[in-house]
Amino acid sequence: MSREVCSKCGLPKDLCICREIAKEQQVVKVLTTRRRFGKIITVVKGINEKEVDLKGLSKELKARCACGGTVKKGCVELQGDQKKFVEGTLREMGYTLEGEG
Repeated sequence: MSREVCSKCGLPKDLCICREIAKEQQVVKVLTTRRRFGKIITVVKGINEKEVDLKGLSKELKARCACGGTVKKGCVELQGDQKKFVEGTLREMGYTLEGEG
């Protein structure tokens, strides 16, 4: 009945809190930008891709926003102006947004 133990926090893997701590420590910035042909995209920056699964986060945000998107250069890009919705969703997930300190 041996359990695997997390090397960072020392807790059993099923009780590990490293992901929650990683979320709280990162300061995330959400902004919109205009791309070619006048298309608007929402960009989520400031997430350390070594501590958080960006592809999984992107998939979750795309499902909640009902839009397309991708992960490029350590940023999550979503189609359309989703800024307010993404900010609320990230707060729910436990991330700290820029300016909230």
